Amino acid sequence: MEAHRLTNNDVNMRRPEVVMAPQRLGAMHSNRISFVRTLIRKMAQQKWQVTKDLWQLSPQGFGHVIYKLKTPNHVYHLVVFCNEIEDDERNDRVIAEKWDVTFALVYGDVSEQLLAQLEANVPLQEAGRNPTNVLVLARANKSVRVFEHIVSHLAQGKQPTSDELVDVGYILRTTAVYGNGKFGIADFKILENNPDFKQSFSAQMCAVYLLREFSLDWIDYLAKQKGGEKASPLSNDLKRYLGVGNATGLGMAPYLINHPCIVDQWMSNREAALTLVLDCPADSEKHQSLLFLLNKAVCHLQQVNTQNQNQEQLNHCSVNELQSFNGQLKDLISASNTWRDLLNATEDLSVETQEILISCLMEIYPELVDNFQDQVNTHESLNLAKGKKVNDLLLLLNEKYRWAIETDFSKSENNYWFWYRSQDKEEPRLGIRGEEIGEERELPLDIGRQVYRLYYALLACSPEMSLAEFLLQKPQYRAIARRVWTLGNKVMGDIQMNVLHKQSLPMHLLRCKLSFFGATKFDPRSDRWVRVSFFQGAPLLNEIHDGEWLFPVLPQQAVVDKSTDAAVDKSIIAVQESSK
Repeated sequence: MEAHRLTNNDVNMRRPEVVMAPQRLGAMHSNRISFVRTLIRKMAQQKWQVTKDLWQLSPQGFGHVIYKLKTPNHVYHLVVFCNEIEDDERNDRVIAEKWDVTFALVYGDVSEQLLAQLEANVPLQEAGRNPTNVLVLARANKSVRVFEHIVSHLAQGKQPTSDELVDVGYILRTTAVYGNGKFGIADFKILENNPDFKQSFSAQMCAVYLLREFSLDWIDYLAKQKGGEKASPLSNDLKRYLGVGNATGLGMAPYLINHPCIVDQWMSNREAALTLVLDCPADSEKHQSLLFLLNKAVCHLQQVNTQNQNQEQLNHCSVNELQSFNGQLKDLISASNTWRDLLNATEDLSVETQEILISCLMEIYPELVDNFQDQVNTHESLNLAKGKKVNDLLLLLNEKYRWAIETDFSKSENNYWFWYRSQDKEEPRLGIRGEEIGEERELPLDIGRQVYRLYYALLACSPEMSLAEFLLQKPQYRAIARRVWTLGNKVMGDIQMNVLHKQSLPMHLLRCKLSFFGATKFDPRSDRWVRVSFFQGAPLLNEIHDGEWLFPVLPQQAVVDKSTDAAVDKSIIAVQESSK
């Protein structure tokens, strides 16, 4: 897929210094073209079929299970292994050696021979070696408190208490979902021409969605084993609310720095879709739909429990701002010529609130936004144009990299951190420069500092000197020169963040990437790792649809019509009533 190219419509895009600022990246939310949403839409429109192919679990829930996925193009299988582990062996960090569940998404059929090979290697994760028809390798742990609460209640014929679910929102929590050739599995090049999974991370998202279905089947099975005839299955409304958790740390942050062309493509693609929406006339007929989503966002934030005081304050601030904004929405729409005018009316509000409004606006224009869902891939080559002079690069740096060249890297606070990879744990780490060991192993993630050094090295040369001659004399600048020339000529360019600054928050980078994946319920556990949910609120496999499920809301006191087995979610009714 070719990268997004600048069009006449793009002149109305928000400026890169707005979009690529770390505070805004750290406030992003899921939207219609986040990867989980596009996957579900594709599954619904193409009528993908998923069946339970094999269920070999003990009464205690240990063994293996296989789900078959049939698309219009190919057949795949999700192979899940459930292992018995001790509580003290359950660890979400990459150094763990055992997990409650390990699983693999396999291209094609699973023979007895292949199943034996998978059984010997998948539970080992990094320590195992798998064949190239494995597209995704992953593992997950139980949320033990929620898991046991649900099973014990269902075994007694009772539904679990909603309040017990709101803190977590999932049964299983993944700790790594590997693709792209790691540990012997299929390289992404194999999928480039695969119509099902040619988009980045789509195979991983599919594996996680199928795992969600397994987790729901698993608790129903265990409740039946424990309670016998008096056991009842989990209600569909609670099943929809439960997603799959994910624990993500610093390891995700370097990806955004090491793959700048992909980040530019993701961001420019999103902004191009948003621009089409913002240029539409502010339609009063969209008032009810928009207000419903904004009120749903309020309810969602009120139901997010986080241990992080800063995130709690941000959520509380957005709730207050949205409640006031929503009360004025009808008048604000009437006073706006376009949706851009409405967005501009939020300039004095927090970026969290602004980004919520952006996701909601994109949601009500599927006919415009969905056209961008297949434009997330791009080429990653970094190149310098031939025949350029020192002055050409200086002009570009002055135009696109002011955030870097205006940073004074002689100050200690701008060089406070260094990034390195732990030799023992194989995890990215942050160290304090001059105080902690490992500085000699620093990773080249300091893009701002590299740009700063390049800029002042260029200033020391004649503006008419050719770049080729400059780089021949100073080859240490070749990599950063290629990067800035490439990214400086793209729509959004580099993330405008000095990751070495004492106050820099890696969490901004984590949240940016997770929002593109489609994560919700952000719960930072520090400034270096976060827990989130995927597919929370998503349709179940037996009812899959391509409609809206933005900002999942806890179904409180669901009323079930026994004759139709339909659940009416009172919390959603309350949102609907407030939107009238």
